[in-house]
Amino acid sequence: METLLDFLTLSDPNVRYVVLGNVLLSSSAAMVGAFILLQKKALIGDAVSHAVLPGICAAFLFSGSKNIGFMLSGAFVTGWLALLAIDYITAHSKVKKDAAIGLVLSVFFGVGMVMMTYIQQSGNAAQSGLDHFLFGKAATLVGTDLLIFSILAVVLLVVVGLFFKSFTLVAFDRPYAQALGYPVRKLDLLLTSLTVLAVVTGITAVGVVLMAAMLITPAAAARYWTNNIRRMVWLAVGFGAFAGLAGAYISYAAPAMPTGPWMVVVSSAIAFFSFFFAPTKGIVPKMYTQHKNQRIIAEENTLKRFYHLGERNSHFLGLRNADELFAKDELNASSSSSRAALKRLATKKLVVSDGQQWRLTDIGWQKATRIVRLHRLWELYLTKYMNIAADHVHDDAETIEHIITPELERELEHQLGYPDKDPHNTEIPKI
Repeated sequence: METLLDFLTLSDPNVRYVVLGNVLLSSSAAMVGAFILLQKKALIGDAVSHAVLPGICAAFLFSGSKNIGFMLSGAFVTGWLALLAIDYITAHSKVKKDAAIGLVLSVFFGVGMVMMTYIQQSGNAAQSGLDHFLFGKAATLVGTDLLIFSILAVVLLVVVGLFFKSFTLVAFDRPYAQALGYPVRKLDLLLTSLTVLAVVTGITAVGVVLMAAMLITPAAAARYWTNNIRRMVWLAVGFGAFAGLAGAYISYAAPAMPTGPWMVVVSSAIAFFSFFFAPTKGIVPKMYTQHKNQRIIAEENTLKRFYHLGERNSHFLGLRNADELFAKDELNASSSSSRAALKRLATKKLVVSDGQQWRLTDIGWQKATRIVRLHRLWELYLTKYMNIAADHVHDDAETIEHIITPELERELEHQLGYPDKDPHNTEIPKI
């Protein structure tokens, strides 16, 4: 706890530079990454992050020093050239875009590694630490680096804010944006430039190898929590900022731990948590919802079974034994699941038991009647409006009867003219 409090005070200038630099670069990258993800261009970030390495090496050879301004400029240029190469290969050959990205990524990164090896063997003392651009070295950030990061982060924030509506429209409905007269090609180029800028901003701390993760992972995690684009962008920014802060703290508490890789680990942990536990889209909530729906369907099918048995002698509230209720040819479920559904119905006061027999309550009879009614209305709708044979509509009605809302029920009645019989000439019950 004492270590955490010392860290949060930011009293140490080195810690302050690292924390603020990490937060700025990770949050700005996540903001741009949200639109990259929505346009299904996630691999572009990976290509750019690897393609900046030859630019960094070329800038060092040109300047003879590790001047951050020169290196970021060189990285921006080669990142742009890589994207132009991808577009050119895709447009003028039969190579698909994913293959073009892989080709350009490997070529540019290979050239960068060759140049890096040449520099390391050149004997230039200034090259010491240049290899940190591969995996990042956030601990080396200084005040001038923070100033540059701040300027780039503000540029990204302002441009995304100004073109937010346009980026959103292109991401979700590109043809519609073209029809409205939006300069879609120019917007693509602008977003590409922002992507390169975001990657270039983060290479000092995270490195060229891992920067693609900081661009896409927070946005992918945010996508699981909301369907609102504004909330998604702000969540991505928040996840990215937290990853930057957590990575800096881990490196501060355990000096042997590198900051950049830990930023990626924390960001990935947020993403995995989102994939599994996000309220509506997470795997676990989906499994729970599916299980809940299966239980509801089993209960409603059991009620429907009571109704069908009652139709035989017009005695809907009569007692029914296990042989009648749990016949597999009538219920599309196992006997064990049907018995469990019956117990839940008893808990909900929809059925009552008398020894080894059960009967519907008044409320249970009303619910069973409505389920049968919806089933037969839908069968009639399919035969009348979809021209499906009467002997082919049962299975579809078995599914849809559980999700028809009262509003749709009223509309079905109106469209069908308030019918009395279904396609099998069976009475449609009234409620």
